[in-house]
Amino acid sequence: MPSLQNSYWKHGSVNTRNNYKSAAEVDHLINQMVDKLNHHLAASHISTPIMIGIHTGGVWLAERLHRQMQLKDPLGTLDIAFYRDDFTRIGMNPQVKPSHLPVTVEDRHIILVDDVLQTGRTIRAALNEIFDYGRPASVILATLVERSGRELPIEPDVVGICPNLTPENHITLTGPDPLGLIIKESKHAPS
Repeated sequence: MPSLQNSYWKHGSVNTRNNYKSAAEVDHLINQMVDKLNHHLAASHISTPIMIGIHTGGVWLAERLHRQMQLKDPLGTLDIAFYRDDFTRIGMNPQVKPSHLPVTVEDRHIILVDDVLQTGRTIRAALNEIFDYGRPASVILATLVERSGRELPIEPDVVGICPNLTPENHITLTGPDPLGLIIKESKHAPS
């Protein structure tokens, strides 16, 4: 049986947690993302983008990127809970946070930031919410982790890492300080 420190029982399953990337390794990935974003912006002739992070891990990541890129406009945040297409199936998250877009998105270039891209459904919900505020000139998608399992045709422009994971693996950004990545593996509990 796995140690209690690295696993827990939940609904008949054993979930084990493994540290995947340390704080130093995540910081290195973020530094690489800053370089890639700056290159992408320069190649696209974009000088004053606005950055929006998706709650919760995307906001943690966006705070770091925003600070390192020294963007002039304040950071925006989205909570896409009401825009999810699985809302009726999974129910309301009890910790819904308000979205905060301190500047207009109309005709602006947006860097949309999330921690993990898997199915694409979170990004679709975020885009729907952004378009409720206005029509941006463009949206650049930046994710720390891109993993398999896409259900919608959504691809990031900037990625920190693309790990090879099985369907049973769930990768999660931990934080907010320090940031780390863990992999949880869900298996049915032994009978």
